[in-house]
Amino acid sequence: MKRFLTFRRLSMIFAALFAVAMCGLFILQHFWVEPGEKCAREGRWYDMETRICAQPIYIPDITGRPEGTTRAEASAGMNKDLVDKEAQLAAYNRARKAATDAERARVEALNAK
Repeated sequence: MKRFLTFRRLSMIFAALFAVAMCGLFILQHFWVEPGEKCAREGRWYDMETRICAQPIYIPDITGRPEGTTRAEASAGMNKDLVDKEAQLAAYNRARKAATDAERARVEALNAK
């Protein structure tokens, strides 16, 4: 009786599966792993899912706040600037009202004569 899975056939099947697995590993290495390593060497970020090499964006470039400043410090600084501008505006409005009142009193004094 002749068997289907002889030692010779089993060794050929094993060799074929091994060759296919090795080709798969080389393809995986060449198309997925190496681009990520190359991207990392260039100082960029690599997304394995979409295989995109992207340039990271520096946060102070986006927010406009100085380097090394926390969000709370930057917010406090912006609020301080806003409070200073509101104080300047209030002082301007007081001076304008005082000037208007002085001019009104001068005109009333001229009209009373």
